[in-house]
Amino acid sequence: MRGDLSDEIVTIIIKENINQKAISLNQKSGFGKLEDNTLELSITEAFYLMEKGRLSIYNLGSDEKLEENYIRDFIKKEKVYGKYLVYKDLKDRGYIIKTGFKYGSEFRLYERGKSPGEGHSDYLVKVIYENYDIHALDFASYVRVAHGVKKSLLLAVVDDEEDITYYTIEWTKP
Repeated sequence: MRGDLSDEIVTIIIKENINQKAISLNQKSGFGKLEDNTLELSITEAFYLMEKGRLSIYNLGSDEKLEENYIRDFIKKEKVYGKYLVYKDLKDRGYIIKTGFKYGSEFRLYERGKSPGEGHSDYLVKVIYENYDIHALDFASYVRVAHGVKKSLLLAVVDDEEDITYYTIEWTKP
């Protein structure tokens, strides 16, 4: 399947009787945003599918097929590689993942067996690096937002060896 890269979005054009796999990626596996005749994937989602051999990424408007190393370097340059590592780990564990942008987090995470059309997400995922200085007020705001939308905060800490440690954080009253 072919996707075209523009900025940080990979677009798959869906033509009649062609690219039905793209529709299935969205409806069954929760990938991307389906609108009219296109499936828009974040660079994180697209790179995941590329690594799994399910998507080829091309420069927009050309037949130049991009290599995995090019996309990996692009993601690192855009400073979203840690986000990608967390996405990949959670996806490999069977979770449905959607953007958490409007909640100030990287992702919304659906428990296994649930999908966006069948209920609400259970977690907001915030990705930080082990050497990141987190301020108490920022941390409190992450937890408060998650609590305000009836979700738990899953803090994903990525270390220098690209290992991930998860912490579930819930709001409690003393």
